Amino acid sequence: MFDFDRVIDRRGTHASKWDVAPRVSGIDTPDMIPMWVADMDFAAPPGVTQALQAEVSLATHGYYADTGSWAAALSDWVARRHGWRVDPAWASPTPGVVSGLGLVLQAVSAPGDEVVVFPPAYHAFRRIIVANERHILDAQLVETDGRYRMDLDALREKLTPRTKVVFFCSPHNPGGTVWSVDEIRALAKFCEEHNLILVSDEIHCDLLLGDAKHTPTIAAAPEIADRLITCIAATKTFNLAGAHVGACVTSNAELKRRIDARIAASGLSSYNRFGMIATEAAWRTGEAWLEALLRYLTAARDFFDARIEAAAPGARSMRLDATYLGWVDFSGTGLPPEEVAARIKTRARIFVSPGTQFGPGGETWQRFNFATPRPILVEALDRLDDAFADLRA
Repeated sequence: MFDFDRVIDRRGTHASKWDVAPRVSGIDTPDMIPMWVADMDFAAPPGVTQALQAEVSLATHGYYADTGSWAAALSDWVARRHGWRVDPAWASPTPGVVSGLGLVLQAVSAPGDEVVVFPPAYHAFRRIIVANERHILDAQLVETDGRYRMDLDALREKLTPRTKVVFFCSPHNPGGTVWSVDEIRALAKFCEEHNLILVSDEIHCDLLLGDAKHTPTIAAAPEIADRLITCIAATKTFNLAGAHVGACVTSNAELKRRIDARIAASGLSSYNRFGMIATEAAWRTGEAWLEALLRYLTAARDFFDARIEAAAPGARSMRLDATYLGWVDFSGTGLPPEEVAARIKTRARIFVSPGTQFGPGGETWQRFNFATPRPILVEALDRLDDAFADLRA
């Protein structure tokens, strides 16, 4: 039913992934392959296209009002997929999750306050914290048995009176770790003990590979609902990043009031009509498409891991339980990180996300987006074979 192998030419379509890449990467060749920014090269679910076509046919695209059906679709989706019962009234639409994080910071902290981040972690965390004149408090993750774990004892020693907020990435980007219930409960208890607001970014919660199962933070630790804000979206799941629609969800009426006040103060109470229509349609009609996508991505993960480790002896790809973002450590190759990056860029003509972008712990790593049709993925891995051929001699 869904052809994820179909190559869609996105060049010249205002696609950030493809059209901005030459300027940002410095790879100015027509055969450059972008494997950086986290959007997929697949057609969105047919139900989304149909909903947008209906809106275009209407031919009048005024202000969007009444988010009730949209919030109900969100609530139905997370109940069905994750067993999380959300009152639609708890959801505040935002222009994407990253902007939602900024609004949350403005609502619950002050300039100069500290925000805990567990690096290596999603680079936009760092950007939005600094842009809001808050300070980053790094609590570097520890790799154990091929996955990341939080060291809350080490974090406890770093806390100061200015530490107010924790940014938690669940599932984790870039490591693809799906946190256990015990791990989430330990973090929740930590936040309760130290009077911290916990912001759980769960934008990747639907992108589960193999038998992995995501537990929403609120489901694992309902006792901290009064200090928990969950950020979610349909955009990553259904390849709708350009819709710029996300949601901040909290059952704490005072926290929601403060978030909504920041939304109003920023002039963001009027929503992107096309984005709201697209994301509601995705939640209501996209389940079969998602199931097919997850099978495709799971196979792509296995293919990518095997090929990258064979291409560059000593490289190892962290085993992803979620996302489509290969996280590869090249330290075992014996090459310095700058040479690894140069080979990927100049020999393979591939643009990836450098591990340093994700903060401490990412220095020897590179992140590869493998959510692309198999013909493109094969071509990229063939080039990586050539780029590291001398290591196999």
